[in-house]
Amino acid sequence: MLVTVVGNYPKIPNRPRVARLRNAYSRLDRGEISREDFARVQDEVTREVLREQVEAGVDLVTDGQIRWEDEQTYIAGGLKGVALNGLTRFFDTNTYYREPIIEGPVSWQAPITVRDYEFAAENSERPVKPVLTGPCTLARLSHDNHYGNVEALALALAEALNAEARALQSAGATLIQINEPAVTWHPEDTAIAAKAWRRLLDGLSVETAVYFYFGPADGALATAVESGFTTVGIDATLPGALEALRRGPTPRKLAAGVIDSRTTRLEPVDVIAARVREVASVVAPEDLYVNPNMGLEFLPREQAQAKLARLVVGVNKARGETG
Repeated sequence: MLVTVVGNYPKIPNRPRVARLRNAYSRLDRGEISREDFARVQDEVTREVLREQVEAGVDLVTDGQIRWEDEQTYIAGGLKGVALNGLTRFFDTNTYYREPIIEGPVSWQAPITVRDYEFAAENSERPVKPVLTGPCTLARLSHDNHYGNVEALALALAEALNAEARALQSAGATLIQINEPAVTWHPEDTAIAAKAWRRLLDGLSVETAVYFYFGPADGALATAVESGFTTVGIDATLPGALEALRRGPTPRKLAAGVIDSRTTRLEPVDVIAARVREVASVVAPEDLYVNPNMGLEFLPREQAQAKLARLVVGVNKARGETG
């Protein structure tokens, strides 16, 4: 049973700590620092959030997606055939993303996240997993001026993401995570997802995880297992979240989101432990990852770390009771 995170982490610390990354963005826009200077600040903040995850007790960390402008832009903007438009709301959150515009055939040009993964792995005391936005989510949150339908776009994106995942595998990643929140909003995309995910996973021999959040995954769970994902991540804070898992097929490994990343309220340790015990009744503890129900960027920095620390306490309590 390992504690992990879903992806992003707050970029800006609470006062009186200096918001170095925000200040660097502003200075870059004004031409006061170079791209190289800005990249050094990104490196410093990445080291900082890696350290905070480790201090909280997380077993498997991410780089916090510090270099990502948002959940769409960083990946989509690195692909051929894609331009970036103005800001639009990210699902039902108070955050925004730049809408990718599909102007021509989508293809992979060069590694997008490999350097980020290698940097994090070199600067972390704990194992690191890279995270990619999935083809269905990228397709649904893009404006398509080329393919004419969601399926064709999702399959093209899956081909490009497969190349990125293979590059991460070659760089030494032992687990590659794919985030697919759009599938919870568009359950009608399950058949499209089956084709896209198989194309995405082609040729990968490392562990692969797909995470669903912003709602129940339901029918997508079986599709994810049948498509070949090693691990399926769900929001276990939702009522009845485990019913679809119990209907099967059961994934080889389960990643359960047992704390809510969209509220600053700290869940009681007993509540966290009870949720962990419940998901441990579906899969063996050694096949279980425990994490927040989604990325932590919606929270203030100190609150994100406090929630992770509370999560670790709850997991340790459950470990002792299930051991």
